[in-house]
Amino acid sequence: MKPFTESGASDHSPEAELPGRSGPFATTEAEPRDVGPVRTSYAPDRDGDPDPGEIVWTWVPYEENDGRGKDRPVLVVAREPAGTLLAVQLSSKRHDRDHEWVPIGVGPWDQRGRESWVDVDRVLRIHDEGMRREACALDRGRFDRVVTRLRERYGWR
Repeated sequence: MKPFTESGASDHSPEAELPGRSGPFATTEAEPRDVGPVRTSYAPDRDGDPDPGEIVWTWVPYEENDGRGKDRPVLVVAREPAGTLLAVQLSSKRHDRDHEWVPIGVGPWDQRGRESWVDVDRVLRIHDEGMRREACALDRGRFDRVVTRLRERYGWR
């Protein structure tokens, strides 16, 4: 895992130093129906690397794809054969009646103890080196609830 550091150099903003923001390990949007066979798994391992079932922090570009985004938690749902991972973003904004969002409740990924939702409409591709930190492992029941919705929506296994 690449440690989070701020360069302090005048030609680099601290935001540019966030893992996953740019370069070969940038977080990108994946087309979930075109990624090939996806086998989701629950395999959290508190080893500093992102694993399926874990919530990790990385840079997430805004949907407008205009270069803006923010550092946020994502739930890792699968590892791809090339070593990249597929993940879905979390939000503390209420999405009670929105079918594209799965409620997962509260957890240590949110220091303010707010309820969270997972967006199954948007799948992200992340890299081990593009992650800032592990937050926690999501329990198996909540993970399975998210994965069930992803399988229904995209035909994953």
